[in-house]
Amino acid sequence: MSSIQQQFRRKVIPYVFSAPAIGFLMILMVYPIYKVIRFSFLEGALTSSTTWAGFSNYIDIILHDAVFSTALLNTTIFTVSSVLLHLLLGLIFSLLLNQPINRKFRAVFRVILIVPWVFTAVVVAINWRLLLDASGVVNYILQSLGIINSQISWFSRSSFALPALIFVNMWRGYPFIMVSLLAGLQGIPEVLYESAKVDGANGIQQFFHITLPQLKPVILSIGLLDLIWTFRMFPLVWLTTGGGPGRSTEMLSTYTYKLAFDSFKFSKASAVGVIIVCLVGLIAFFYVRQQTMTN
Repeated sequence: MSSIQQQFRRKVIPYVFSAPAIGFLMILMVYPIYKVIRFSFLEGALTSSTTWAGFSNYIDIILHDAVFSTALLNTTIFTVSSVLLHLLLGLIFSLLLNQPINRKFRAVFRVILIVPWVFTAVVVAINWRLLLDASGVVNYILQSLGIINSQISWFSRSSFALPALIFVNMWRGYPFIMVSLLAGLQGIPEVLYESAKVDGANGIQQFFHITLPQLKPVILSIGLLDLIWTFRMFPLVWLTTGGGPGRSTEMLSTYTYKLAFDSFKFSKASAVGVIIVCLVGLIAFFYVRQQTMTN
């Protein structure tokens, strides 16, 4: 076999083996995205009276749709609050688990703290709906401690629904952050802390001048990933509040679902979906850029 044939096979064979995967990717991902983008420029998509609408769906949504504005605001509050709480709680627990305590106790604590990550969104939603019900355990404990005087249906009151949803998402999402930060902590050279102790630095100074700077790349990476995951979250919101009561927990994901499958406004739902993809893509751009700079 000539060298030209060998080079040709070396270049072509990888593409031959990857062709089925690329084909499935095109069918299952690229084609649906193309259809959604196309529907967003139509009026009356999937109906017999489909017409070209251009950018009218986007203009109507962004400038004249009050529900979209509410959903965007709720999504922003929910996402930013959840990510900040994930990082705070994950950092606290990772610092605790990184302490030089008995290995058996540390292993037990790790298992207990990582439990929320094991459950699916369905299980989490059902359990917390029961716990936060007016006659649930949470109200019983709060009343016993004298913190509240009457029972509160947390997911059924507009003033409490969004904070309750943020709390549940915080509980479910912190283990991933905790595990990632714990791995980062264990990668910090011990010699840095020993040198700081020799120079007279206390625990707080070591935390702000050694721990946080060393964890900065990890925090940025997992923080941006968490932003992407939380921004497009649907199952937990839908199974706990469904976007209610009223519009108090309406997210972009739930609003898109309602437009498509409740109101059958597929063109408008597609436009909202494209907007979500663009916003998530913007976050993903910063994530990829940060990863490139880190490497």
